[in-house]
Amino acid sequence: MDSAELLDLLGNANRRRILRLLAQKPCYVTEISEFLGVSPKAVIDHLRKLEEAGLVESRTDDRRRKYFSIAENLRLEVNVSPYEFGTKSAYPASSAVDMTSCRYLSIEVNGTVPENGDDDATDLPELAETLQELEQLENELSLAQRFVQGRLAAIRERIADAIADTNPRLVTELLAALAEDDLETEALSKRVEAPTDVIEDVLAKLESEGVVTRESGGWHLGDL
Repeated sequence: MDSAELLDLLGNANRRRILRLLAQKPCYVTEISEFLGVSPKAVIDHLRKLEEAGLVESRTDDRRRKYFSIAENLRLEVNVSPYEFGTKSAYPASSAVDMTSCRYLSIEVNGTVPENGDDDATDLPELAETLQELEQLENELSLAQRFVQGRLAAIRERIADAIADTNPRLVTELLAALAEDDLETEALSKRVEAPTDVIEDVLAKLESEGVVTRESGGWHLGDL
């Protein structure tokens, strides 16, 4: 999809709210309608546009209810400055983005840019060279973002497959928090912005599967 068309599509607040909801779990129309506080007919129209754009996909369960979920791993960049305006989108198909051509993965600051009023025409060749290097760095950082985004999506999918019947977004946030530090249930609840009872249920399931354990310092990841 063209980046400008994608920007128009995501310009609608309710469509953004639908995507935020679907990022947590697959939902059917009635759930989305109740969450948004709008009619099912309006929800169906939003879902149709998102599905046509390839951002959302649907499936029908055994009870013939149609569930919707996010279909693509997408990044949209919008750049607004006195020198340019543009949008760029990327659909990383996998985490195997080739990073070997990147030259500036270790960023070095070479000199300083003159302040306004201190410009000297003799500096222009050096500034032009620095400009070219920074533009190259910008392109490589965009590539690195795609690479990281693809890896994140792949890892979240593996976690979702490993932890059945549990909100994969919540599980990934909990595991990421515990990878950083041991935390008590209340601290985890604040970190991931979820009710304590919900966190307790998820932690109990993870503990039963040996993923996390609880000791005096709080919850922590099981032995790797």
